[in-house]
Amino acid sequence: MFNKILIANRGEIACRVATTARRLGIRTVAVYSEADTGARHVAFCDEAMAIGGAAAADSYLKADRIIAAAQAAGAQAIHPGYGFLSENAAFADACAAAGLVFIGPPASAIRAMGSKSAAKALMEKAGVPLVPGYHGENQDAVFLQQQADKIAYPVLLKASAGGGGKGMRIVERSEDFAAALASCQREAKNSFGDERVLVEKYLVRPRHIEIQVFADTHGHCASLFERDCSVQRRHQKVLEEAPAPGMTAERRKAMGDAAVAAARAVGYVGAGTVEFIAQQDGSFYFMEMNTRLQVEHPVTEMITGTDLVEWQLRVAAGERLPLLQQDLKIQGHAIEARVYAENPEKGFLPSTGRLQHLRMPVAAEFTREDVVRVDAGVREGDAITPYYDPMIAKLIVWGDDRAQALARMAQALARFEVVGLSTNVAFLGRLITSKPFSAAELDTGLIERHHDELFPMAMPSPLPVLALACAALILSESQASADPWSQTSGWRMNGSLTRRLSFMDATGERLLGLAYERTGVRLNTDRGTALLSDFSRTGHQLSVSVDGQALTASVVSSGDSFQIFHGGQHWSLDWSNPIAHAGEQEVGSGRLTAPMPGKIVALLVDAGAQVDKGTPLLIMEAMKMEHTINAPSQGTVTELLYAVGDQVTEGAQLLSFEHKEN
Repeated sequence: MFNKILIANRGEIACRVATTARRLGIRTVAVYSEADTGARHVAFCDEAMAIGGAAAADSYLKADRIIAAAQAAGAQAIHPGYGFLSENAAFADACAAAGLVFIGPPASAIRAMGSKSAAKALMEKAGVPLVPGYHGENQDAVFLQQQADKIAYPVLLKASAGGGGKGMRIVERSEDFAAALASCQREAKNSFGDERVLVEKYLVRPRHIEIQVFADTHGHCASLFERDCSVQRRHQKVLEEAPAPGMTAERRKAMGDAAVAAARAVGYVGAGTVEFIAQQDGSFYFMEMNTRLQVEHPVTEMITGTDLVEWQLRVAAGERLPLLQQDLKIQGHAIEARVYAENPEKGFLPSTGRLQHLRMPVAAEFTREDVVRVDAGVREGDAITPYYDPMIAKLIVWGDDRAQALARMAQALARFEVVGLSTNVAFLGRLITSKPFSAAELDTGLIERHHDELFPMAMPSPLPVLALACAALILSESQASADPWSQTSGWRMNGSLTRRLSFMDATGERLLGLAYERTGVRLNTDRGTALLSDFSRTGHQLSVSVDGQALTASVVSSGDSFQIFHGGQHWSLDWSNPIAHAGEQEVGSGRLTAPMPGKIVALLVDAGAQVDKGTPLLIMEAMKMEHTINAPSQGTVTELLYAVGDQVTEGAQLLSFEHKEN
């Protein structure tokens, strides 16, 4: 076994590898960029070394700097995690040339499976069923469109060297093909340095099922069963579970055998995932092989009782697989939810900012400590930046069966508290409890097809939440001043004090009345009235008596904003402070601003262009995903304020737009 390894990655996977290595007595070396100087994984490892600028291209993708860091630290091996250089054959070769063990498959296997086109050709020779499509080298745009027309629409464009949903487009009509191809190639080149694509028939209501395989250098290769990763947004996984609901023993064996055959065909060693697209009738087709550990590997660990990172380390050190196929058994059911900094209501647009408040569920809150696990690469106070994937944490739960796992996931999500940026926590809660997911009616279009159920209209804040917001405001006022008139006792020398408050929630303005009485504060709302008394607060935990009933919740206050976590839901209310907002004027129209930090990659109109509502105006790239800015109405583009390649900050005005008067 190794004495010291370098982890050529960041975030939760770096922390995960360090945890296993520490248990095995192996020292770890973290690498970090300028943006990650104070990151959690840096503190988590035994040593840390800086490798460059904030952008991945200036740090985590610099193979020579990573290898130099490993040599300087005296490490014997490099664990690449997932993403960045984990599937880079040249990096694996460079490690070997430097006398370092690459904790992953041989470079030859990475090359064989690194190109989707080449991998499909290899699988075709091996007799593995493939989705109809074009996987060749001819990348002429006219030729590719001819192939798509021949396959028949809808078709799926996929980056040949891609993964993670990047460089992927569904094309419904022939007339949309050229624009979709250009966008796909642009994103593929930006994300992977390779703009080649393949064209496939887009299957209706398919499931995404993948098989975890593991091989050693002694000729052993095993399948650790399947994961269902069908629930996706933007072709990226949202929920993963194991085993796959509805999987028969016969189908599991057939898919497992096919995955092992694929691994053996390329002389595979280490952890890998063979991904299949499966139809509702049980037929399945090879999609690709990821020559690394997957983000969703914890659900496999949960149902098999294994530590796949430990397996990686042992196999890389020349040991045999800890368990062979006949030793592996499925126990219970596991589900993983990816908690992202993103706004589901705005097309899952990534969100950047600082984690002002972060509370995650802990194992001690459950009946058994081994039924919930949180893999996180961030801490409270850390920033989610535009440089890297906006994942906050992975939440994994286990149950004796799927129903119990679902219940535990809902319980764990209700304990997640994040303030400072948008997250998908509430969306995940709705998804877990939705009828189609609960009933295992799974396919990759589930979110889009059940959009109305998963994205209900915002509801006004209920009376208990309004009571908590008022209590938080009253307490903050009383604690900010020794003035007896600001205390919460309700006492007044002559008569009682009344005041009107205005809060803004997701549905708009909420007008409230407060009457300070001898026994408390009377709250009057359009949804009823209540007497508030017995105010107290310890940290973020706020307690108040509402009509004699004790009410406790987590309330995070920041200025005039109150973030309330109550009943498993997150409510945001902003107090309209009449003094603080005096003299403010409404900002005029005519501005189109950047929804987040990013780079301008395409200008689709010229200054002076007259456009209709919805016309694409420009394309931004942020977090390796493209976002199109469309015209908000019919009008004229009067000025373009940035050029292609320019970096823009969140909220920056991108262009001037003159609305056409009706």
